[in-house]
Amino acid sequence: MNTLDLVTYGPVIPVIVIHRLEDAVPMARALVDGGVRVLEVTLRTPVALQCMEAIARAVPEAILGAGTVRSAADAQAAKDAGCTFAVSPGYTSAIGQACRAIGLPLLPGTATGSEVMQANADGLFFLKFFPAMQAGGIPMLKALAGPFTDVVFCPTGGITLETAPQFLALPNVKVCGGSWLTPADAVAAKDWARITALAREASALRG
Repeated sequence: MNTLDLVTYGPVIPVIVIHRLEDAVPMARALVDGGVRVLEVTLRTPVALQCMEAIARAVPEAILGAGTVRSAADAQAAKDAGCTFAVSPGYTSAIGQACRAIGLPLLPGTATGSEVMQANADGLFFLKFFPAMQAGGIPMLKALAGPFTDVVFCPTGGITLETAPQFLALPNVKVCGGSWLTPADAVAAKDWARITALAREASALRG
């Protein structure tokens, strides 16, 4: 798989933080039921890898990725857990090489021109722009479009249902990352119907 293939499944990739293993499968099912198949589960909690394994087994129609991949060990653990792609918060050649070595497609995080160039030097042209709002948002993406005509982005960080269409309208934005699809209060209440509704809204977004 090429990470750019991910954009064909819809305009938003949910960025998911799971604190309880029991929530993993029903949350994934709720998102898929709402039309969101690409799921980024972050390695930010002690149960993250177990959650990935559970989703990979129980929700095979989900296209499962690991977020917050920061090392070769993270990448290997993500692949072993059943993930088919990785997302990193930043980029180094070491993480790029590690993912290539095990055949795990990487969507690397970038926020500056130098980081974009480093990723390009390693053959990566579909990049995460993170943290999107804090790193300059839409004006920064417009600025990057000038020198980097062959680069496309997945802005992530601080984007909402209301602002996502403005990002998606940019020619160099193919998809957005968003944490709003799995709000903490809905997860705590096990309100999976609400998450399905949010996924449907996100699936319908266009620039």
